[in-house]
Amino acid sequence: MPEVLTVHQSLRITEIFYSLQGEARHVGLPTIFIRLTGCPLRCHYCDTAYAFKGGKQLSFAEIFNQLRQYQTPYITVTGGEPLAQEGCISLLQLLCDQNYQVSLETSGALSLANVDRRVVKVMDLKTPSSGECDKNDYRNLDFLNAHDQIKFVMGDRIDFDWSVSMIKQHKLNTRCELLFSPIADQLSPTLLADWILAEQLPVRFQIQLHKYLWGDSPGR
Repeated sequence: MPEVLTVHQSLRITEIFYSLQGEARHVGLPTIFIRLTGCPLRCHYCDTAYAFKGGKQLSFAEIFNQLRQYQTPYITVTGGEPLAQEGCISLLQLLCDQNYQVSLETSGALSLANVDRRVVKVMDLKTPSSGECDKNDYRNLDFLNAHDQIKFVMGDRIDFDWSVSMIKQHKLNTRCELLFSPIADQLSPTLLADWILAEQLPVRFQIQLHKYLWGDSPGR
């Protein structure tokens, strides 16, 4: 157990579970997910509203005790919006110090300035159909490293065209990898794939593998 865990720090946790990574660079790999409780956003397509409230307050020591039962180096810290809890920054650093390969799924609405550089940040840029497009904090683009990823979740052609304009305006393809993902039951994956190819975009198309395997079941 890291020495810093003797400090009384804790986080409100909705669930800690073991599953296959459903998206981003490590898709398909067995991964531990730490889902923090709470989120200041209310995206129209959100599939984890159960994490908005509730949860259980766990000390860092209790969190690490749960992690030991799983045999994988991959950990994803997600939410809700994990950065809404101040202690998330410390947890990310501790996980990296313990040689886990850590990714952070974040809305892009809260500052990434203090996130450990070893963490792979998977940051959304909220599209118009999310209803939270005005919450994007574009200052976060300056805190992204080459190993990070920007994710665009799309529900229609308006979202697609907006995303293309953001890539051009901010030269996002020179910053890190870009992910285009269709909203399940709202935008045809085939149609989105065709748009990407027609525009010859430098992006990675992705679908949420876990939804095809288990639907919207919590803890999967």
